Amino acid sequence: MSISVIIRQKLNDLPHKPGIYLMKDRFGTVIYVGKARDLRKRVSSYFQPSRRLGWDLKFKALVEAIHDLDIHVVRTEPEAMLLEGKLIKEFQPRYNISFRDDKQFLMLKVNLNDPIPRFMLARFKQEDGARYFGPFVHSSALRNTMTLIRRQYHLRGCRPLTPDESDYKHCLYGNLKHCTAPCIANVTREQYLEQVNAACDFLSGQCGEMAEQLTLEMKKAAAAQDYERAAMLRDALSDLRHTTEKTNKFERMPYTLPVAIEPQRDLAELARVLQLPGPPLRIEGFDISNISGTFIVSSMVSFRQGRPDRVNYRKYKMKTVVGQNDFASMAETIRRRYSRVLREGRAKTNAAAELKEAVAGTAEGDELSPAATDRPASLPDLILIDGGRGQLNAACAELEKLGLTDIPVIGLAKEFEEIYRPNEDEPLRLSLDSGALKLLQRVRDESHRLANTYNAELRLRKISESILDEFPGIGERRKSALLKKFGSVQRLRLATLEQIAEVPGFGGKAAAELKTFLEARQVDGNSKSAPTASATAPSPPDQAPA
Repeated sequence: MSISVIIRQKLNDLPHKPGIYLMKDRFGTVIYVGKARDLRKRVSSYFQPSRRLGWDLKFKALVEAIHDLDIHVVRTEPEAMLLEGKLIKEFQPRYNISFRDDKQFLMLKVNLNDPIPRFMLARFKQEDGARYFGPFVHSSALRNTMTLIRRQYHLRGCRPLTPDESDYKHCLYGNLKHCTAPCIANVTREQYLEQVNAACDFLSGQCGEMAEQLTLEMKKAAAAQDYERAAMLRDALSDLRHTTEKTNKFERMPYTLPVAIEPQRDLAELARVLQLPGPPLRIEGFDISNISGTFIVSSMVSFRQGRPDRVNYRKYKMKTVVGQNDFASMAETIRRRYSRVLREGRAKTNAAAELKEAVAGTAEGDELSPAATDRPASLPDLILIDGGRGQLNAACAELEKLGLTDIPVIGLAKEFEEIYRPNEDEPLRLSLDSGALKLLQRVRDESHRLANTYNAELRLRKISESILDEFPGIGERRKSALLKKFGSVQRLRLATLEQIAEVPGFGGKAAAELKTFLEARQVDGNSKSAPTASATAPSPPDQAPA
């Protein structure tokens, strides 16, 4: 195994510090993201010939594909884990397994505008006016520390937005004296807010006093040979240190698509292997994304001269497909995309013909330009479908209905990187080092990224609507009734108390509590303004809103 000059030089410059490292192939694609307590020791271990015999096939393939690497130094190992998770979600490296899903690290939030604020766990940060702490790497340590904080500062742990005496009768926290019971006016709201603010200061890092207290109690228990209590205090102290350890917050890194080394050569090679009349200067790639049949979306990316043409990217939300059906989803996407292209092309041609007739004074019945039947200039030279024979057949059937059988169409299956072509029984396999295949992979990967990003946007949008789930006692029926009447949480915020009370299941008291709940979660003063035209205008028929 030979190490490139670039890697050898970087290995000599690596520090003995914690951080993350990104392995890249010769096209600049990130293929692996890892974390290390000691960057120099960890990264150097990949290139030690003495360990080669112990490598499995996957690890050997990874090392042989490494052409370059980058590092990012952090202060602590938890920071390295947080940054590692963010980068894996960002780049989706092929050799990573963990952190590739959309699950986020836990955070802790409290809304000080609530009548009686309480701390809650959250995985997504919303613009709801709440104060957030985290994310925290160790979820179990966070939960244990939260129990410790509630007991230390006598905070409520019950769910009701505004608990009353009836709730207090069954309140375990109040009966055990872990809560000061502001619901029955044992303390004023101002006094309870002081307890909450003290807990917020604790979570911000001001925890030295409690750590010293736990350490002292642990030593006393050990001296008294109460080893069970000493072990419990030791674990609590460890959880406390893990939870309150300061970490940097890392912003989302911009996605950078690897570029071709020689795009013109790759295009020429692609034309040769696919037997095209010329290099495909414009390629459009399609992919489908859904999770168990929900939030079914698709994407279309455009490449010109082998480079991304992001202005012409499109995202679609399925309108006719029910359930998980990638074939039907691909057919709908192709139909909507090229129906619109043909419709816009005819409109432009007709407008040009009318202008020419008006300028030249063409008499009625004279023959007009045959441009009305010309091929629209916006049609691609090659269509790439992310998938195998089934997706390809679905796309070809729709193109045939539209009379676009002259456009070359191929499918690229992920497992073995096989190229499927219409009317060809056997798939085409190119060398993994082929520039033509690398170009197709870039188009495929970019369409996959765009579809997944749009799917995640829709899911986050849905999560933002689920703020109603935090309202105590609400069920799916009452939540559906509210959204059916008002359409969104934003319009519900603007509703009057009387309008909310008209919804089945919301009498005078429940309507007043819901109004208080929503007002406590106002983001800013602008949230009470009327909806803008862009917020209420319908989406274009062929394209979902970006």
